[in-house]
Amino acid sequence: MVSLRHQMVAVAAIVVGAVPVVSQDLNLPVEQVGVDVGMMVGQVVEHHLTGCHLVLITTTQHSHTFSNIIRQFSEDVEAGMVVDAGWAFSQNQLTQDNLVQGLWGDSRTTCRGLILDLTISNSIDVAFRFLESAKLWKHSETRVVVVGGTAGVKDVLLHHSLRNTVHALYLALHDLTLHTSAHLGKLGLRTVLPQEDSLSERVLLYRRCLYCNNGQADVQLILQKTLSQGLFQDQFQNFRGHRLRIVTVPYFPYMDYVRRRDVRGGIVEPRDSLDIRIITSFSHVLNFTIDLFAEPDRSFGDERDGNFSGMIGQLQREETDFSTIVAPTTGRLKVVEYLRAYPSDVMAVTSLKPSLLPAHLSLIRPFSGDLWFALLWSVVAWGVLMWVLQRVWQLVAGGRSVKFNTALLYGWGALLEQPPRDPSVSASGQMLVGWWLVFCLVIATGFRSSLIAHLTVQGKSSSLDYFEDLVSQGNWRWATEPWLYKGAAYEYFAKHTDPVVNQIFKGMEVMEADEALQKVMAGGFSLIDFKNYISVIVASRYTDSLGNTPFYISNKEISVLAAFGWGVRVGAPFYGRFLQLMSRLEDAGIISYWTDEIITRRVRENREATAPEFMITYRSMSENDENQVVLGLHHLQGAFYVLFLGCGVALITLLGENLAHTLSSSP
Repeated sequence: MVSLRHQMVAVAAIVVGAVPVVSQDLNLPVEQVGVDVGMMVGQVVEHHLTGCHLVLITTTQHSHTFSNIIRQFSEDVEAGMVVDAGWAFSQNQLTQDNLVQGLWGDSRTTCRGLILDLTISNSIDVAFRFLESAKLWKHSETRVVVVGGTAGVKDVLLHHSLRNTVHALYLALHDLTLHTSAHLGKLGLRTVLPQEDSLSERVLLYRRCLYCNNGQADVQLILQKTLSQGLFQDQFQNFRGHRLRIVTVPYFPYMDYVRRRDVRGGIVEPRDSLDIRIITSFSHVLNFTIDLFAEPDRSFGDERDGNFSGMIGQLQREETDFSTIVAPTTGRLKVVEYLRAYPSDVMAVTSLKPSLLPAHLSLIRPFSGDLWFALLWSVVAWGVLMWVLQRVWQLVAGGRSVKFNTALLYGWGALLEQPPRDPSVSASGQMLVGWWLVFCLVIATGFRSSLIAHLTVQGKSSSLDYFEDLVSQGNWRWATEPWLYKGAAYEYFAKHTDPVVNQIFKGMEVMEADEALQKVMAGGFSLIDFKNYISVIVASRYTDSLGNTPFYISNKEISVLAAFGWGVRVGAPFYGRFLQLMSRLEDAGIISYWTDEIITRRVRENREATAPEFMITYRSMSENDENQVVLGLHHLQGAFYVLFLGCGVALITLLGENLAHTLSSSP
């Protein structure tokens, strides 16, 4: 025997209801059949289960078939097979629970094999109840080899516990209910051992096929004479019209549909969208059909006490085969398989477009507030320094003095390029005046050039790109859509530790997109939504033929979800094949290409159906968005405000001087 390197767990599980066979009633011919089966199972293991974690299960303590299988493996130990034999002869529930926990190996196990002895026909149901409790249906790639009678072939291979099993063989022994030599003689069983790698004439070999009966599972009799190849075939090249049930929610551009009838949760008619294109391409390659059902509550899936609602709940209850677009979360990954399909849509903040800054502030806009404060402080500091220097010179050398207000007003006048008479009375004062004039020249030149630039290109208010921008606005409100504020997106806001996100969560309002956009147009409001989704709505309904729109969708991406993909029920046999095809589409760049094409086509269709009066409205709203403008009086109104302010200050100063003079002249 060729050396095998795999790990084997040999188990004899006694389940309640099993009927043992009295070994003394068995004679030599029956033992000979057991030898045949033992050798055949050994050949299957050698050629097809090398490197696998093997599990052997029987329902009786006295099975010659099982004993010969174990004996065959025991002989292989000397040839190099690594065998871990564990036996559990107990009806104790705790023992069976421990058995189930270690039945399928650990996380490192990549290949599993199950050898099931069902030679006692009246124990089939309890054996499969054990496999159901062991969750065999979760391990679709487990290779199952069953030994039993010819009468139960179809019942076993099509049993509900094997609903997800891809590879299952049945070694059918001729009428196992006949245990006497007379009965065996009537069957004409020969006692010649089978040649190596060949089928025994005492045993028929059947195989479970997933889709061979017009897309349904069925049983095939294998007529080949060798066990070395061809037993486990690739069954995912052709689904033969198998019908898959899909549950979905509308989320363009990823999924869209039209309801056939106004019925919650009924079959829907798909429209052009990304998931529909992917499913269609899969169906062309694999030859399957679909039934597309709408999720009644448009819910992705919320968890409550370990049970999910929405699409995830249907997958958890195995009511559907897979779902369209859904995001992975820690809780969801415990109850469904996740098939990553494409990058997730990012969150975006939709607000009014940045508006032109107030024209009356254009005069002070060339310099920032800090620079204006520094200039004011410089004028005052220079005036004080000039007054102190001249005062010290007067005390030392004598001569005329310089008043403080004279020095201060000279510094201000020089900054405005209209300096009065030089107040300096010494060389140090003249030096200070000279450097101040150079400083004023630089500042005046910079202000003039910056003012021209600001008047040429009109300034706009800052855009709202991040959650921090919303929080920093005074008396600002925001909202999102009700269908979005569930599942993974809701968990992001509810469980996030960042204080800014917490503040967004506390102030979040929930309303439909059209209602929210109307509030955005009124001002002081923003809509938080997925970028691709809201971009289609804005481009379709709120943009004219020239591309003018009143809304601004933030360019900064806010990643909320790790990825988008499909949810697949646990143990679905087609999961690996779908994963392979999805990877090919993504690696070839077809998914991103389809996404852009679908959005462009849908926007064009929607805008062709938009009423013309909406185009006029949005064009008029964006007239102030032009880059080239003719300067008018309203652009320089700030200069007139400064003039009026100066005149007012001068008038108040005049009145104050007259009042002071009157008070000082009165006796």
